[in-house]
Amino acid sequence: MEKNDRMANTTQRVLQLLGLLQARTTWQASALASELGVTERTVRRDIARLRDMGYPVNSSSGIEGGYQLGTGRHLPPLLLDDTEAVALVASLRMMALNGTDNAGTAALRALAKIDHILPPHLRALASAVDNATTALPHERPTVELQLLTQLATSQRDHTLVRFTYSKPNGTSSTREVEPARLMTQGELWYLQAFDKSRDDWRTFRLDRISNAQTTCWGFTPKVPPPPDFSSDITKRYPCVIRVELESSPELVAERIPPPYRTDLEVAINGCTFVTGAPDWDDLAWHLLWVCRDLDCRMKLDASAESDHLRTALHNIGQAALLLAQA
Repeated sequence: MEKNDRMANTTQRVLQLLGLLQARTTWQASALASELGVTERTVRRDIARLRDMGYPVNSSSGIEGGYQLGTGRHLPPLLLDDTEAVALVASLRMMALNGTDNAGTAALRALAKIDHILPPHLRALASAVDNATTALPHERPTVELQLLTQLATSQRDHTLVRFTYSKPNGTSSTREVEPARLMTQGELWYLQAFDKSRDDWRTFRLDRISNAQTTCWGFTPKVPPPPDFSSDITKRYPCVIRVELESSPELVAERIPPPYRTDLEVAINGCTFVTGAPDWDDLAWHLLWVCRDLDCRMKLDASAESDHLRTALHNIGQAALLLAQA
């Protein structure tokens, strides 16, 4: 029992030493010994323990010398106090929701690692800070942070997830999937997962997922195929067409994320690209909004697909005219 007590005291003292080294650039051995209430010889032994654990503690001699926590090849575990932990979690949550591409996914991975070890009282504080923080409105579809962390945790722990998935045409279905990868593309979050009922890989938009439940069933992780949004357009949408806009390729690429266009090419008066939607009315509305935002005109060729789109655009124009006359 006494041996266990000594080990516990040593561990506590080493952690306290780590906190001191993180709090200030350089420490004299005598100052550390005074703070810890031990001898300088004990400080040297504890410094050796930290080095064995992977912490790069440097030492230098002279009047301005002492011990300092250096940089190493790998990031060792950090010791955070309550305030620092709450600030870190709040920052990661904000970055996960509002960051883009690599920054957002990296923040989400870090948040998933921290969230499950956070003490209850700190989790409550972090939630209070999160609830009191409001981000400026943007056009990105809303995704709940709870869903992001839930899917990230299920991916890490290799547990099946069941949820309701809504399609653009309003229909919905229950899916049971093996989460493999969370991704951002443009303004949207996606989950790449193996769909058990389809026996194939699928990519799901997170803003169309609801009623997500983590099951108690585990799975052996599979290697997901490389994500390729652009090549999926003809497979995902029954209505596909190539259009030409009198706008620069850069502006079109910024306005229409890759999941909704492919084969972007420079044209004489602008650019052309392939896009798609569940139906022609939906595609017509989408392209009208794009033309409005970019303040440009759209050109269509003489194909059958263009005829379908012209009909949908004509119907929208007739409906708008009737509303204006009402």
